[in-house]
Amino acid sequence: MPDTNKVRKVSIIKNTEKPIQNYRFISQTIFMLITIWIGIEYAIFIFRLEGNALEVYRPSGVESFLPISALMSTVYYLRTGIIHAIHPAGFMIFAGIVAMSFYVGKSFCSWVCPVGFISELVGDFGEKIFKKKISMPKFLDIPLRTLKYLLLLFFASSIIPMSAIELRFFLDSDYNIAADIKMFEFFRSLSQFSFIVLMSLLVLSVLFKNFWCRYLCPYGALLGFIGLFSIHKISRNTETCIDCSLCDKACPSKIPVSKRKLVISDECTSCVQCIDVCPVKDTLEFRTLPAKTYSNKLVVLITAVIIFTLILSAGIISGKWNNSVSTAKYKELYENRNSLGH
Repeated sequence: MPDTNKVRKVSIIKNTEKPIQNYRFISQTIFMLITIWIGIEYAIFIFRLEGNALEVYRPSGVESFLPISALMSTVYYLRTGIIHAIHPAGFMIFAGIVAMSFYVGKSFCSWVCPVGFISELVGDFGEKIFKKKISMPKFLDIPLRTLKYLLLLFFASSIIPMSAIELRFFLDSDYNIAADIKMFEFFRSLSQFSFIVLMSLLVLSVLFKNFWCRYLCPYGALLGFIGLFSIHKISRNTETCIDCSLCDKACPSKIPVSKRKLVISDECTSCVQCIDVCPVKDTLEFRTLPAKTYSNKLVVLITAVIIFTLILSAGIISGKWNNSVSTAKYKELYENRNSLGH
């Protein structure tokens, strides 16, 4: 039960700030539309390859769906100081995501990521169907949450030990150059097993909101770890908190916000739904570390999106965005796509 003394104490400073979920929805929608646009352009690229067009345009933004190549390019950059030329856009996108997460933890997941946006919409649809939030039993929730870290560990343990020469050999390979072509073929010629897996993920996401993000996304695991070191974290003022637990109920990641002075969690996506529902002014805020100053929630999160956008823009302006693979090379790889990797 709320402390009645605290209720009287803070009733004159009721939280009247407008929720910012509409701004978050707008941000998610914009990036989703950009993703759809890139997907359409990429489909046209494939169809023009099939039609043996003299010149083809490949949208470099499709590299956002090549996280393994981006991770390898990042390790290669850390070893050599060179941005590899095959998938430079993937590297710049990854750099923007990491920078965004250092600024305010895992905010990419709730403000930009199209997969996270779809997962959230599917989960909202499930809540409307069942008229309630369905939670994974605790005895399953914890072990299932380790799956994304095991996937991350698998990829990291495979890539990090590689030397610069080994990394360059893979990054220069035809398989890596044509990785997005193989990805397109995977979805266009979906096997029965792959279809069953995707449908199972869809059903599970309807039942358990953010199922993919919470349990299986290795990218989310990495950003959650980086987010532990972010300079902006949600802080709770214990003097004005009335222990209403509305923040706990609002948190889609099931973090017990009402029990924390500072929300340090690998599951926090900075969606700030907890801050939006808090009835007391300045009780839940973004604290900037290590200075321990407080910042406006909307300013912090819009700045995070701007940081991401600026890094991508820097890649485009500096020429570290489009690769130099010729149309003839792409035609050759497309014709031999079924033999790549065998």
